[in-house]
Amino acid sequence: MAAPGVDDTIVDEGPPSPPARDPSRTARLFGLVGSLLMAGGALGSGALPVPNPLFGIRVLSLPSRNATVAIAITYAGIGMVVLAWLWIGKMLRENGAVAPAPTRAQLGRTAVLWAIPLALAPPLFSRDVYSYLAQSATLARGLDPYTLGPAEAFGVDDPLVRSIPTIWRDTGAPYGPFFLVLGRGITALTGNDIVAGVFAHRALALVGVAMIVWVLPKLARRCGLDVGLAMWLGVANPLVLFHLVSGMHNESLMVGLMLVGFEVGLRAGERWWDPHLLGGGVLIVLASAVKLPALLALGFLGIEWARRRGGRVRDVAIAAALFTAIAALVYAVFGYGTGLGLRWLDALGAPSLIRSWLSISTDFGLLGGQVGIILGGLGDHTDAVLSLTRAAGLVLAALLAGWLMLAVLRGRLDAITGMAAGMAAVVVLSPIVHPWYLLWAVIPLAATKAMPKARRAMLVISGILAIVVPPTGADFNFRAYQLPMAIIAGLLVLALSLLVVRRSLAGRTGVDVDAWPGRVPAGRPQDTPGAPL
Repeated sequence: MAAPGVDDTIVDEGPPSPPARDPSRTARLFGLVGSLLMAGGALGSGALPVPNPLFGIRVLSLPSRNATVAIAITYAGIGMVVLAWLWIGKMLRENGAVAPAPTRAQLGRTAVLWAIPLALAPPLFSRDVYSYLAQSATLARGLDPYTLGPAEAFGVDDPLVRSIPTIWRDTGAPYGPFFLVLGRGITALTGNDIVAGVFAHRALALVGVAMIVWVLPKLARRCGLDVGLAMWLGVANPLVLFHLVSGMHNESLMVGLMLVGFEVGLRAGERWWDPHLLGGGVLIVLASAVKLPALLALGFLGIEWARRRGGRVRDVAIAAALFTAIAALVYAVFGYGTGLGLRWLDALGAPSLIRSWLSISTDFGLLGGQVGIILGGLGDHTDAVLSLTRAAGLVLAALLAGWLMLAVLRGRLDAITGMAAGMAAVVVLSPIVHPWYLLWAVIPLAATKAMPKARRAMLVISGILAIVVPPTGADFNFRAYQLPMAIIAGLLVLALSLLVVRRSLAGRTGVDVDAWPGRVPAGRPQDTPGAPL
């Protein structure tokens, strides 16, 4: 018998309700499948060493014996990752990284899951890692990597040289001494083992990515920006996944050290001997000893510190003297330690040997040269015109950077935005521009809310540039038939996958359906901290 006052009526609650649907799950899985396809295709379409170590291995060697199929699979995967990233970005545009859109935790897990297959696969999109190995080995053997090309140092038949594109076999290293010193450590560990060396450099690149992951939320909070949005644009960006994780470019170390140094320096007080200011300066100079353009961040950090002290000419002079001394000291240590002095500064022009269609100053130079040939009858003076337009581009970039520093000094612009915009000017007006150079500006711009239209443009530009570099990291001379066939096949696979996803969304409602490519969600996105995309 039930106790008095206790209702023993049994209520039939029916079957338990199903869990709420995760509207971002389909998009996240779509990108993961794309990453897995890229990793599988990389076994045949990647920037593989010469000779290919996969030859003769069962199953793993199949993609390399069917290169056209492997390239098609890779292109399909590239398209899936890019579209999934844009799809999720569109989900975030209304309220930021909060439900029903993917949350910050979901975005973090997604970025990691997309990156893992690429981190375990052969390199894609670039053969630069083989130059890294050869140039570091040159230094390890007591030779000068800034005056000797790999072919001259080792001979064209050396295993470290055979995988390097022909154009770079006879050029010196265009990288700073800190990067080559790190590479010399990798050489000591891996010797002439190309595969071990490649994965050691990938581990080094992932250290740089980890620094970006650590610092970007802190910079975003300084700017009052949604951290999830900043991480999605700055870390899960296909350019980061493709060119820092898979292609393992040393931009990861350059940008990682630069941003960590900037964040540490922003914590400094007004004393010039503040450890945060000195430490931040050293880290930024180390970043410039990987790639010199990082030194621009040192100027913006000094201007911000001077502004906090009152913005007087005296404050600017103290900052300039302090950071000049730090740079001179760090460079002197590397010059003495390697025995190479400052010869690395003479080798910085090596990349300009190629003519990049992404460089505005180069495009104007080529156009001017052709106009002179066609209209002026003056002969081919393209090289001379190129020298002028490239020099003008660098001067214009310097003027823009100076104007931005003045805006920071006067308090009209925050230092993070100013530094990011300055790096953007350097990238756009440089004599040579590769798609991954855009990351110098994209990653810091991802942390600021001052230019929402610029970030939306970067969202689109990142997606476009992510697909323009061949996965093999080389041109298709002598096998031009492969590329169009592979692209057509890859587009067919991508179209079929999109059709499957569209059918799975039929009859559903939610943020993922509203954000499906080609649809415009109800409500107009506002330029607020929570909706900068």
